Amino acid sequence: MKIKLMLSAAILAVILGCRREDVRDYTIEIPELTDANKAQVVEALAKYAGIKKDSFKWDMAAKTLTLKYDSMAIAKTNIRMAIEEKGLKVKNASVKGK
Repeated sequence: MKIKLMLSAAILAVILGCRREDVRDYTIEIPELTDANKAQVVEALAKYAGIKKDSFKWDMAAKTLTLKYDSMAIAKTNIRMAIEEKGLKVKNASVKGK
């Protein structure tokens, strides 16, 4: 009985401890966005593993970038700060779940 209880507790710990992806859409408004500085944004985000680089969708008319990111690997604040470190101000940003 004691072994079954220990085994059950171990299995439960493994199941609950498993890390999963939490991929979300993130739309970032960058008022100064131009074709010329898109490369700066890509460069700023390239070092982060939690960002799905193949998901970038640029809307130059709205001055926005929409991307997918794993919120278990990177916080949206880090994404915003990375862009702002390149000298581009982020105005509004919104996140949508899966």
